[in-house]
Amino acid sequence: MKMYRFRAAALLLAMAASGASAQIVIGQSADLSGPAAVGVKETIMGSQLVIDHVNAQGSIHGEQIEVIRLDDGLDPKRSVENTRILIEDKKVLALLLNRGTPNTIAVIPLLDKYGVALVGPSTGAMVLHQPLQKNVFNVRSTYQREAERAVQHLFTTGIRRIAVVQADDSFGRDAMEGANKGFERAGLAPAVLALADRSKPDFAAIVPQLVKANAQAVLWIGSGTAVTDGVKALRAAGSAAQIITLSNNAASGFIKELGSASTGVIVTQVLPYERAFGHPLIKEAMALAQARGQTELSPALLEGFVATKVLVEALRRTGPKPTRARLVATLNRFQYDVGGRLDVNYSPQDHTGIDYVDLSIVSEGRFKR
Repeated sequence: MKMYRFRAAALLLAMAASGASAQIVIGQSADLSGPAAVGVKETIMGSQLVIDHVNAQGSIHGEQIEVIRLDDGLDPKRSVENTRILIEDKKVLALLLNRGTPNTIAVIPLLDKYGVALVGPSTGAMVLHQPLQKNVFNVRSTYQREAERAVQHLFTTGIRRIAVVQADDSFGRDAMEGANKGFERAGLAPAVLALADRSKPDFAAIVPQLVKANAQAVLWIGSGTAVTDGVKALRAAGSAAQIITLSNNAASGFIKELGSASTGVIVTQVLPYERAFGHPLIKEAMALAQARGQTELSPALLEGFVATKVLVEALRRTGPKPTRARLVATLNRFQYDVGGRLDVNYSPQDHTGIDYVDLSIVSEGRFKR
């Protein structure tokens, strides 16, 4: 098991000189080495932009923020053990940006046992929205909305033979419910529904099904390399089907992994266009990125940026020496515009967050809208 502590070098020097230490400790269990690692690392980059900026500006009520990140390789069992360590041993105040639907579902009993808030899980699973999970505070929209929108888009462009490759896990089943709503509204059924093992998809069995069905488009519900390797295999088999996938793959690293097969791939998005530089949220994120020598934003980076803004604002409102219970209470009466009228509203009855879905297409090595 590896532990990652991301902190700016200048901040470390300043704290060492003053004798200060981090007093607000946040935890994250996420895939730093497995199939979703490329996107996770971009999400962390966005999160760290906010944290480093806050710490450099004098912290929150005089307390520095530190994030301890543990690698779970997208394995739910490792997520549970990581979360136990973070909560019991590391005494984290809250959790942030845990990745994966099965992984997040698996740690809910620990969140509830200790009254620890998880802010901005990097998943759009409906089970985290309905029924209400009292310690999970979602920031992004649901996979069901994304998948429904994906099918509707394909239908409105005249495509009728739509195949689906679905990860055979709770994430895949959840997103498929949204896709089915889209198919019902269009009066269609999937040309083929191929189930894929979450970590080791059998492309030798999946790709021939798609080719035989003469699919005009494929909605690919999966994560990272499980999608990129599959799309490459499909192209190698001679299929030119339109590919559409969900926002869990909205990372620049996903495009790089696809290589020449990336052109024309559609990816649903849950935040505004990262190149809309006039948008207040994008303008803010870009300014902090450029100060760090970064010249590009990505959707995954923005997701980390927004979720961490929500947590930081909640910490400010909670006041000095925050406790787990006080932070949860603050979040339960929380209203916050993260930028450009993107409102996050929580109450004891609703932890939904931002309700936003859009589409992007890969062109010239980047997402465009």
